[in-house]
Amino acid sequence: TAGARPPPPPWSLLARMAKERTSRSPSTGGAARRKSSPALSPSPSKDKGSASKAKPEYEFGGPIGTTANIFLLPLLILFLYAACPATKDGSCLPGVDLTKLSAISLPPLSSLFSPFALALVSGWFFFLYLLEILLPKVIAYGTPLAGTGVRLPYRINGHLSFWVSLLVIEHIPWQGSGLVYLYDHFVEVAVAACIFSVTLSVGLYAASHRKAAVLSEHGCTGCLPYDFWMGRELNPRIGGWDLKVFCELRPGLIGWVVLNLAMAAKERQVLGYNSLAMVLVNVSQGFYVWDSLYHEPAILSTMDVTTDGFGYMLAFGDLAWVPFTYTIPARYLAEHPSGLSNTTTLIFALIGAFGFFVFRSANSQKDAFRRDPKGDSVKHLKSMKTQRGTSLLVTGWWGMARKINYSGDWLLGLSWSLLAGFGSIVCYFYPIYFAVLLVHRAWRDDHSCAKKYGKDWVEYKKKVPYVFIPYVV
Repeated sequence: TAGARPPPPPWSLLARMAKERTSRSPSTGGAARRKSSPALSPSPSKDKGSASKAKPEYEFGGPIGTTANIFLLPLLILFLYAACPATKDGSCLPGVDLTKLSAISLPPLSSLFSPFALALVSGWFFFLYLLEILLPKVIAYGTPLAGTGVRLPYRINGHLSFWVSLLVIEHIPWQGSGLVYLYDHFVEVAVAACIFSVTLSVGLYAASHRKAAVLSEHGCTGCLPYDFWMGRELNPRIGGWDLKVFCELRPGLIGWVVLNLAMAAKERQVLGYNSLAMVLVNVSQGFYVWDSLYHEPAILSTMDVTTDGFGYMLAFGDLAWVPFTYTIPARYLAEHPSGLSNTTTLIFALIGAFGFFVFRSANSQKDAFRRDPKGDSVKHLKSMKTQRGTSLLVTGWWGMARKINYSGDWLLGLSWSLLAGFGSIVCYFYPIYFAVLLVHRAWRDDHSCAKKYGKDWVEYKKKVPYVFIPYVV
């Protein structure tokens, strides 16, 4: 899931690139498909213990950076709303004129909290839990847990939950103006999602201190704000309900689609019809989310699931950050025309389609190679054997660039902003933030893989010298 996790603070990026920088396992992203390390073949699990006993290796700016993130990211969501509020009176930050920032005013405190909005967010969360329990499902097993070798079972029915939830949303008796409620009360619902994610994070942190908890090696440093941010427990569960995998794919991602539909409903209320740009934003982002849920089992081998603890970073990113920042283009279009011709709009949509093709093709090739390096679709590809017993692809998509899937993902995100036109820099928050995040992830992955593969990684980089774009960078 594009990123579910929030962005690292700028100061943490600088700190990480300094001489004293440290590392951890390769990063992953918000939507499941976005989270990947270089394509490699399956390898036997290694015993690493449930938690590292070595000296803490901080990232994201350490205790200071993570503490700042905890408090500032909810404010950033509010700022992005204030920079382009739900109004057509021209108050949206125009163009790239940053001098207008001083004129931005946050909504009054009295308008931020709504008991109904909090009940709505809570109900949405538990409604999707009921769908996971009640709908037909298949059971898939995750990768062996480090230290125990246990493979946890997961209920796979996110794709069906996606369609059922949209069907229910379409027929729910909304207050007054239907789905438009989510647009008109956007900031209240966003604040409610922040409150819910913080409450969940506190509960996760408290529960992680029980004796039976299996801890992530990166979230048990002993520093409370850092561990709260990173997440202490690796796979927190209530019975058979895996909270991390559930939050990664369902409430936030499907909620993103629902919010987009609310923006489309608002545009119909204002104009009497939906613009081509609004339709294409909804279709493109909706397909992106659908694709994540259709390929739900793929998330079980991502670093979010296998390595990262479940704490504030993922809980807030999944439940608040993704649905309330990735919807900016649709929210803008609800009351601000894109100003683009139909031809230009279609060209921008084709840019996104090409980005998705690169993204999905590269990830599918990687997943096929991981499942069976001798499979029909990948047996023609060349790979490099490592001393660890695994193989790294050096031809195909992954021979073009080590993170070519990131490039396709970013191009798709850029197209969403382009579809909103050029009326406000606020609409380009996602590709700007995502570019920083992807560079950050690529650096983390490279540093981690250098430690993991040693000389083999140096040789691999000679064979695949480009990171994002072949023959460019």
